[in-house]
Amino acid sequence: QVQLVESGGGLVQAGGSLRLSCAASGGTFKSYAMGWFRQAPGKEREFVAAISWNGGSTRYADSVKDRFTISRDNAKNTVYLQMNSLKPDDTAVYYCAAVQKTSSFFWSRAPTYDYWGQGTQVTVSS
Repeated sequence: QVQLVESGGGLVQAGGSLRLSCAASGGTFKSYAMGWFRQAPGKEREFVAAISWNGGSTRYADSVKDRFTISRDNAKNTVYLQMNSLKPDDTAVYYCAAVQKTSSFFWSRAPTYDYWGQGTQVTVSS
């Protein structure tokens, strides 16, 4: 059983930056591909970014490409999401998720993931 705990959310002005962290415990972290999703009020959960077990491969939603960067530190059992040039549309609860090694084809699909964190709120003011 893997436990995931997100941190780093908060309130930021448009154009600002935040870095989210997701600390994993209870499993072999490097066995898992990791993803970030977000959910705004009244909207479905949507894919943001994902990274392979060794960090060698990443994927991004078109809406965040060139603004967000996903990375991981397997020595610290942590995955990060660096968010730059934030927009009000980025306001959402951000969740990290873990899945044992699987094809990157499936990374953007929420049902692919086995474990989820509780989420961290990101609010971007205009």
